[in-house]
Amino acid sequence: MSQLADDNLIERIANGEQQALLHLYDRYSSRVYALALRMLGDPMSAEEITQDVFLKLWSRARSYLSSRGALAPWLLTIARNTTLDRLRLERRRPALADDEESEETWLDIADEESTSEEARWRSLHFAVQSLSPEQRQVIELAYYQGLSHSQIAEHLGWPVGTVKTRLRMGMDQLRQQWLYSNGEVNGKKSKTAWRDV
Repeated sequence: MSQLADDNLIERIANGEQQALLHLYDRYSSRVYALALRMLGDPMSAEEITQDVFLKLWSRARSYLSSRGALAPWLLTIARNTTLDRLRLERRRPALADDEESEETWLDIADEESTSEEARWRSLHFAVQSLSPEQRQVIELAYYQGLSHSQIAEHLGWPVGTVKTRLRMGMDQLRQQWLYSNGEVNGKKSKTAWRDV
Protein backbone atom coordinates (compact mmCIF):
# COMPACT_ATOMS: atom_id res chain seq x y z
CA MET A 1 0.00 0.00 0.00
CA SER A 2 3.02 2.31 0.43
CA GLN A 3 3.20 2.83 -3.34
CA LEU A 4 -0.42 3.97 -3.64
CA ALA A 5 -1.09 7.50 -4.82
CA ASP A 6 -2.35 10.08 -2.34
CA ASP A 7 -5.74 10.26 -4.09
CA ASN A 8 -6.25 6.53 -3.67
CA LEU A 9 -5.28 6.65 0.00
CA ILE A 10 -7.62 9.60 0.63
CA GLU A 11 -10.44 7.66 -0.96
CA ARG A 12 -9.70 4.73 1.34
CA ILE A 13 -9.61 7.03 4.38
CA ALA A 14 -13.00 8.45 3.38
CA ASN A 15 -14.25 4.84 3.41
CA GLY A 16 -12.93 4.36 6.96
CA GLU A 17 -9.70 2.47 6.25
CA GLN A 18 -7.36 3.20 9.14
CA GLN A 19 -4.35 1.62 7.45
CA ALA A 20 -4.56 4.22 4.67
CA LEU A 21 -4.41 7.00 7.28
CA LEU A 22 -1.31 5.41 8.79
CA HIS A 23 0.38 5.38 5.38
CA LEU A 24 -0.35 9.06 4.81
CA TYR A 25 0.80 9.82 8.35
CA ASP A 26 4.11 8.10 7.62
CA ARG A 27 4.38 10.00 4.35
CA TYR A 28 3.56 13.53 5.57
CA SER A 29 3.76 13.79 9.37
CA SER A 30 7.37 15.03 9.40
CA ARG A 31 6.48 17.96 7.15
CA VAL A 32 3.38 18.86 9.15
CA TYR A 33 5.42 18.64 12.37
CA ALA A 34 8.24 20.79 10.93
CA LEU A 35 5.82 23.55 9.95
CA ALA A 36 4.07 23.51 13.33
CA LEU A 37 7.43 23.52 15.13
CA ARG A 38 8.59 26.44 13.01
CA MET A 39 5.48 28.42 13.93
CA LEU A 40 5.19 27.45 17.60
CA GLY A 41 8.77 26.84 18.65
CA ASP A 42 7.59 24.13 21.05
CA PRO A 43 8.07 20.43 20.19
CA MET A 44 5.23 19.17 22.38
CA SER A 45 2.73 21.64 20.92
CA ALA A 46 3.96 20.81 17.41
CA GLU A 47 3.27 17.12 18.10
CA GLU A 48 -0.25 17.99 19.26
CA ILE A 49 -0.86 20.03 16.11
CA THR A 50 0.39 17.14 13.98
CA GLN A 51 -2.08 14.79 15.66
CA ASP A 52 -4.88 17.33 15.23
CA VAL A 53 -4.11 17.71 11.52
CA PHE A 54 -4.33 13.97 10.91
CA LEU A 55 -7.53 13.71 12.97
CA LYS A 56 -8.96 16.42 10.74
CA LEU A 57 -7.77 14.48 7.69
CA TRP A 58 -9.60 11.40 9.03
CA SER A 59 -12.85 13.29 9.56
CA ARG A 60 -12.66 15.52 6.46
CA ALA A 61 -11.16 13.19 3.87
CA ARG A 62 -14.25 13.54 1.69
CA SER A 63 -13.71 17.31 1.45
CA TYR A 64 -10.34 16.93 -0.31
CA LEU A 65 -10.57 17.60 -4.05
CA SER A 66 -7.51 16.54 -6.01
CA SER A 67 -8.60 18.85 -8.84
CA ARG A 68 -7.84 21.85 -6.60
CA GLY A 69 -4.27 20.83 -5.78
CA ALA A 70 -1.99 18.19 -4.37
CA LEU A 71 -2.45 16.69 -0.91
CA ALA A 72 0.76 18.07 0.64
CA PRO A 73 -0.20 21.76 0.27
CA TRP A 74 -3.72 20.96 1.50
CA LEU A 75 -2.34 19.25 4.63
CA LEU A 76 0.16 22.05 5.26
CA THR A 77 -2.63 24.62 4.92
CA ILE A 78 -4.64 22.70 7.53
CA ALA A 79 -1.51 22.61 9.71
CA ARG A 80 -0.94 26.34 9.36
CA ASN A 81 -4.56 27.20 10.13
CA THR A 82 -4.67 24.82 13.10
CA THR A 83 -1.45 26.32 14.45
CA LEU A 84 -2.74 29.87 14.01
CA ASP A 85 -5.92 28.88 15.85
CA ARG A 86 -3.76 27.56 18.69
CA LEU A 87 -1.72 30.78 18.79
CA ARG A 88 -4.87 32.88 18.88
CA LEU A 89 -6.36 30.73 21.59
CA GLU A 90 -3.28 31.02 23.74
CA ARG A 91 -2.87 34.68 22.82
CA ARG A 92 0.84 34.31 22.50
CA ARG A 93 3.20 35.01 19.67
CA PRO A 94 6.46 33.16 19.11
CA ALA A 95 9.65 35.11 18.58
CA LEU A 96 10.55 36.00 15.03
CA ALA A 97 13.01 33.70 13.37
CA ASP A 98 16.46 35.14 13.11
CA ASP A 99 18.65 34.97 10.05
CA GLU A 100 20.55 32.10 11.67
CA GLU A 101 17.40 29.93 11.64
CA SER A 102 18.05 26.22 11.62
CA GLU A 103 18.13 24.77 8.12
CA GLU A 104 16.92 21.47 9.61
CA THR A 105 13.44 22.92 10.10
CA TRP A 106 13.12 23.73 6.41
CA LEU A 107 14.80 20.55 5.24
CA ASP A 108 12.18 18.50 7.10
CA ILE A 109 9.34 20.08 5.15
CA ALA A 110 10.56 18.39 1.97
CA ASP A 111 12.33 15.05 2.27
CA GLU A 112 15.59 14.15 0.58
CA GLU A 113 13.92 11.99 -2.08
CA SER A 114 11.87 14.93 -3.21
CA THR A 115 9.57 14.89 -6.17
CA SER A 116 9.09 18.06 -8.16
CA GLU A 117 6.15 18.95 -5.87
CA GLU A 118 8.31 18.68 -2.77
CA ALA A 119 11.22 20.47 -4.39
CA ARG A 120 8.88 23.44 -4.83
CA TRP A 121 8.37 23.60 -1.06
CA ARG A 122 12.10 23.79 -0.57
CA SER A 123 12.43 26.45 -3.28
CA LEU A 124 9.82 28.51 -1.41
CA HIS A 125 12.14 28.64 1.61
CA PHE A 126 15.01 29.91 -0.52
CA ALA A 127 12.74 32.45 -2.19
CA VAL A 128 11.65 33.80 1.22
CA GLN A 129 15.29 34.01 2.31
CA SER A 130 16.13 36.10 -0.77
CA LEU A 131 13.67 38.85 0.22
CA SER A 132 14.82 42.04 1.90
CA PRO A 133 14.80 41.77 5.71
CA GLU A 134 11.79 44.13 5.92
CA GLN A 135 9.74 42.12 3.42
CA ARG A 136 10.70 38.80 5.04
CA GLN A 137 9.78 40.12 8.49
CA VAL A 138 6.34 41.32 7.35
CA ILE A 139 5.64 38.03 5.55
CA GLU A 140 6.70 36.02 8.63
CA LEU A 141 4.44 38.08 10.89
CA ALA A 142 1.48 37.77 8.51
CA TYR A 143 1.75 34.14 7.45
CA TYR A 144 3.59 32.34 10.25
CA GLN A 145 2.17 34.30 13.16
CA GLY A 146 -1.20 35.27 11.70
CA LEU A 147 -1.02 38.96 12.52
CA SER A 148 -3.27 41.43 10.70
CA HIS A 149 -1.88 44.46 8.86
CA SER A 150 -2.71 46.74 11.78
CA GLN A 151 -1.15 44.35 14.29
CA ILE A 152 2.04 44.17 12.22
CA ALA A 153 2.11 47.98 11.97
CA GLU A 154 1.74 48.28 15.74
CA HIS A 155 4.37 45.59 16.38
CA LEU A 156 6.93 47.19 14.05
CA GLY A 157 5.99 50.83 14.65
CA TRP A 158 5.31 51.39 10.95
CA PRO A 159 2.34 52.97 9.20
CA VAL A 160 -0.25 50.43 7.96
CA GLY A 161 0.35 51.57 4.38
CA THR A 162 4.05 50.71 4.67
CA VAL A 163 3.19 47.26 5.98
CA LYS A 164 0.76 46.65 3.10
CA THR A 165 3.27 47.88 0.53
CA ARG A 166 6.12 45.72 1.84
CA LEU A 167 3.84 42.71 2.10
CA ARG A 168 2.55 43.18 -1.45
CA MET A 169 6.05 43.76 -2.85
CA GLY A 170 7.38 40.70 -1.03
CA MET A 171 4.51 38.53 -2.26
CA ASP A 172 4.98 39.84 -5.82
CA GLN A 173 8.68 38.99 -5.65
CA LEU A 174 7.91 35.52 -4.27
CA ARG A 175 5.32 34.95 -6.99
CA GLN A 176 7.78 35.95 -9.73
CA GLN A 177 10.47 33.65 -8.31
CA TRP A 178 7.90 30.86 -7.99
CA LEU A 179 6.72 31.25 -11.58
CA TYR A 180 10.31 31.48 -12.84
CA SER A 181 11.26 28.29 -10.98
CA ASN A 182 8.29 26.57 -12.64
CA GLY A 183 9.38 27.68 -16.11
CA GLU A 184 6.82 30.44 -16.52
CA VAL A 185 9.08 33.35 -17.36
CA ASN A 186 6.48 35.48 -19.14
CA GLY A 187 4.39 35.88 -16.00
CA LYS A 188 1.57 33.60 -17.12
CA LYS A 189 -0.66 32.64 -14.22
CA SER A 190 0.10 29.20 -12.84
CA LYS A 191 -2.59 26.73 -11.86
CA THR A 192 -0.49 25.49 -8.96
CA ALA A 193 -1.59 25.38 -5.36
CA TRP A 194 0.33 28.65 -4.73
CA ARG A 195 -2.75 30.44 -3.39
CA ASP A 196 -3.20 27.65 -0.86
CA VAL A 197 0.23 28.29 0.59
